[in-house]
Amino acid sequence: MDRLIKALAYDGGVRLYCASTSELVSHALKIHGMSPTATGALGRFLTAGALMGAMLKNDDDRLTLIMKGDGPLGNMVVCSDKNAITKGYAQNPLAEMPLNTLGKLDIGGVVGHNGMMTIIKDIGLKEPYSGSVQIVSGEIGEECAKYFTESEQIPSAVALGVLLNNKGEVPFAGGYILQLMPDVNGAVIDMIEGRIQNMKPFTSLLKEGFSLEEILKAVTGDDNLVVLEEIKPEFRCDCSRKKMEAAIKALTPEEKKEIIEKEGCIEIKCSFCGKVEKWYE
Repeated sequence: MDRLIKALAYDGGVRLYCASTSELVSHALKIHGMSPTATGALGRFLTAGALMGAMLKNDDDRLTLIMKGDGPLGNMVVCSDKNAITKGYAQNPLAEMPLNTLGKLDIGGVVGHNGMMTIIKDIGLKEPYSGSVQIVSGEIGEECAKYFTESEQIPSAVALGVLLNNKGEVPFAGGYILQLMPDVNGAVIDMIEGRIQNMKPFTSLLKEGFSLEEILKAVTGDDNLVVLEEIKPEFRCDCSRKKMEAAIKALTPEEKKEIIEKEGCIEIKCSFCGKVEKWYE
């Protein structure tokens, strides 16, 4: 079962968010029919969205992540909220790349090495907060860590992973976000950096049976880790016929008539979940 935990280490000096998301990513794979590399990319981005959504404070707060790279995958969009209810899609879900030199999915190649990643937070202010960073590697975890460090001035480490088996299924997926607070001890920072460099991939630890709590203890070296909250991340779309009608209202009566005469109806498909609604008049 998918889980997401929020935790603190070293008396609040280190803030942590950690999740297993194989069900969430598998649901996205089922909806979008993605290639293996596209699954690896969008699965990582969905996991990042769930983790970052869990950082929101209020029920009405919303988070949108947009990755606009120059790779064959095209744009990716992920939306989430404080309960890690998440949805997302990739522009070209069948985009594929050969394995990289390490024999791994080439996430950087399919995303691209140029473009922008933008994070939009709608937290009830007059205007949503928006921050962007330039894509360099195309590796989702690296780009998210760079966003936190550059746009929010919070030194962070982000690990994300999606493991596919030879049947194209996703038995393991997940990741963590580790953030250093201003008062954390320098020796602790050095120790954590060393541990992160020597850690096995996140999905390898899940496959070996490590719990989220055990993974965070291994990353931080703090056996007195305090778990603050646990929630269940989930892929769920909130689209509706009423929301889709907004697009219909943008058409003039003449345009509506022309489309219906030519196509038989006006059809709108939700990019996030694939739901189709039709209008005949």
